[in-house]
Amino acid sequence: MQATAGLTLREEHRCHGGSVQFYEHQSEVLGLPARFGVFLPPAALEGKRVPVLYVLAGLTCTDETFLIKSAALAEAARLGLAIVAPDTSPRGAGLPGEDTDWDMGTGAGFYLDATQEPWNRHYRMDSYISRELPALAEAALPLDGARRGITGHSMGGHGALVHALRNPEFWKSVSAFAPIVHPSAVPWGQKAFTAYLGEDRTAWRAYDAVCMLEDGLRHPTTILVDQGDADQFLERELQPWHLETAAKAVGQKLILRRHAAYDHSYWFVQSFACEHLRHHAAILGGL
Repeated sequence: MQATAGLTLREEHRCHGGSVQFYEHQSEVLGLPARFGVFLPPAALEGKRVPVLYVLAGLTCTDETFLIKSAALAEAARLGLAIVAPDTSPRGAGLPGEDTDWDMGTGAGFYLDATQEPWNRHYRMDSYISRELPALAEAALPLDGARRGITGHSMGGHGALVHALRNPEFWKSVSAFAPIVHPSAVPWGQKAFTAYLGEDRTAWRAYDAVCMLEDGLRHPTTILVDQGDADQFLERELQPWHLETAAKAVGQKLILRRHAAYDHSYWFVQSFACEHLRHHAAILGGL
């Protein structure tokens, strides 16, 4: 294994003229080892600092999921766009209940900073995504932090919307695939938020994209969202109409595209992933 600026390179693979790399490092924020994956386009290997898209995966996924399943790396290479894919939660914290349910604990960090015991000891994915990971990755790799976007799928779509709305100067572009847009109102979000943030629902609003829009947060660019109409979680967990209504009410630019017969899987994600990369590249700038 090769170490660079606090990072340990676990794997490296040539791909579409660029390089797929998987790193591990000791996270000060999480208090545990953390992993993330990277795709560097050919331009980055030639020494150019390139725009970067951070991709947040969904429940049960890992740092490998999007890079392996999205079928988007050829387009990222063509656009000269790097991809950084963090893990979906801390791992190995040994907390009670951490591995009991697939939608809580391991693989289900919800990209927030927990305030409740015992989760607040390690489950600080908000600080990890918004501060530690970009600082570390952009110092060690040829990534242009002035041209940084964020996207995600499902739970990761929730994370992308929340982080971009909170800090639009940091995240210059934003999109999402089948996001949990209003977690305060659906079972997945209610379960996680109660455990991580407590019973006070006013504290939940800082991690709910619909509530954030209602509370005055905006992103200056157009938010792109794709949603399959045959998604098995559409009615119970995703409910994109809440985002559409809130965005219209406050003047947030939003393109919400609905796709007949598409479900929640990565077959759906890979069908539109390249379009999302182009959306981000148009805002961030290419080569």
